Amino acid sequence: MTDINQLTESVDSLKDNFELHKYICSNQIATAVYLAYHLRKPVLIEGPPGVGKTELAKTTADMFQLPLIRLQCYEGLDEAKAIYEWKYGKQLLYTQVLKETLDEVLQGAQGFKESVTRLHEFGDIFFSEEFMEPRPLLKALQEEDGCVLLIDEVDKSDHEFESLLLEILSDYQVSIPEIGTVKARAEPPIVFLTSNNTREISDALKRRCLHLYIPFPDVELEQKIIHARVPEIPPKLRHQLVSFIQELRDLDLKKVPAISETIDWARTLLLLHTETLDPDLVRDTLNVILKFQEDIDNIDKEIPSLTHNAIKN
Repeated sequence: MTDINQLTESVDSLKDNFELHKYICSNQIATAVYLAYHLRKPVLIEGPPGVGKTELAKTTADMFQLPLIRLQCYEGLDEAKAIYEWKYGKQLLYTQVLKETLDEVLQGAQGFKESVTRLHEFGDIFFSEEFMEPRPLLKALQEEDGCVLLIDEVDKSDHEFESLLLEILSDYQVSIPEIGTVKARAEPPIVFLTSNNTREISDALKRRCLHLYIPFPDVELEQKIIHARVPEIPPKLRHQLVSFIQELRDLDLKKVPAISETIDWARTLLLLHTETLDPDLVRDTLNVILKFQEDIDNIDKEIPSLTHNAIKN
């Protein structure tokens, strides 16, 4: 088992261990995770899609050797899918068993009131932990040795769902009407929430979290990321493709290339035994980094100059 306290003894040691797990991060990212662990605070990670928000949670779980529990958010998400729901099939089966043994259950009962009391006792059993199906948020609280809880793309959920999160994020507990309050066990989860900024997150949720914004990386950081993820690629080609991507992001595109797409392009160029960029090769592989045909068509005339600048830099 990994000694988490040793990994988190300083921001630098945390950053070094992220790099060992091929996640190249800035000081700001390492500091946010350091504070999240020691202050027991959730981290709300905002930024454009594809900058490594989800990957940060995955790598943290891998580095700390903790289970990763992920809740993918979407419009209409409610407590039945996020926290818990009842095992209705099992309840129905036990109801049938109760019907078949009703005479035995009520045997000796004096009058209607005592009969109802006995039946109520069985009703309480039906709404106990034995009949409850935990969903990601409740599962995270029930982990004995802690876990990493990833609440992914929280901006896609409704404001009502944010209200469900407030108790969990502030006290690491959840209130279930039929059972009571369920608190985190010995170790509370390390919580990451991600947002692509498609809508404004409520102040109440933000107050409960540390805030981390991850932008697109600069040239130096992106080259380190490519070197970590695709170490086989020659330094010259790595420099060229990163320079190309950096300049491409400055253009008016529907979707600018994410870091994940830079990595995919590096793997593509390596697979094609590329030694240097040229306009024809870029055109042939542009669909790896641009996801809209409109973008591909619009930058076609820019490809010679972009390629020239990437080779020259």
